[in-house]
Amino acid sequence: MIVKNKIENVAIIILAAGLGTRMKSNKAKVLHPIMGDPMITHVLAVACDVADQGVIVVVGHQAEKVKEACLTVKPVSFALQQEQNGTGHAVQCAMPEVPDTVKHVIILCGDVPLLKADTIRALLSDHVQEGRDLSLLAVEVDNPSGYGRVIMNADRQLSRIVEEADASDEEKLIPLINSGIYCVSNAFLNASLKELTPENVQGELYLTDIIEIGYRWGKHIGVLVGPDRAEVSGVNTAADLKAVEVLMVDRCEKT
Repeated sequence: MIVKNKIENVAIIILAAGLGTRMKSNKAKVLHPIMGDPMITHVLAVACDVADQGVIVVVGHQAEKVKEACLTVKPVSFALQQEQNGTGHAVQCAMPEVPDTVKHVIILCGDVPLLKADTIRALLSDHVQEGRDLSLLAVEVDNPSGYGRVIMNADRQLSRIVEEADASDEEKLIPLINSGIYCVSNAFLNASLKELTPENVQGELYLTDIIEIGYRWGKHIGVLVGPDRAEVSGVNTAADLKAVEVLMVDRCEKT
């Protein structure tokens, strides 16, 4: 149900615990400013525009400073990821904060500040209309290097995500990439998170592995391909930060 343009029974988890070593800065990545405001505040404002209840920010590095920045937007819940053991672990840390009334959980990244509320709503709408257990927002790019590749089976069904470090040469040629944005039924998310193992090159708990778990369990999982690659641009370096700010300034000038 949508009330005053906000959706009931939906929680949003924002992953914002990382330091971001590629930024070459001692400042937590999500605190770097875009148009004068910390990156995380742009993501949080969009999340609060969508969810009626249960916006949870996972914090870690410089947790108190990240909390302070978030609270300038709106009172939200926080979950602490004390050790950086991967995105799957981050979501595990957040789950105790998800209200029992929530049916679907949307997972966002704190370093993707160009994402629009309408795109989140489109992902949720597609997820609900198709009756899926898990829906992934994906985009096609000319150069997929560095991103998790979306693997489809012979019937064009989503089967798994393979990270760059674990991808074969053939898989690295796949242009469809994971945006890191998900919509998952609360029940399936709780069950699948318990099955995560660190059996990968990084030795971490990958959130992406819940896709392969769902596929193995025969769950209904699928992909919504977003039309705008720029909207899901992640910030990993100082150059990325500048590029995203240029795009955001251009967007603001057009509105």
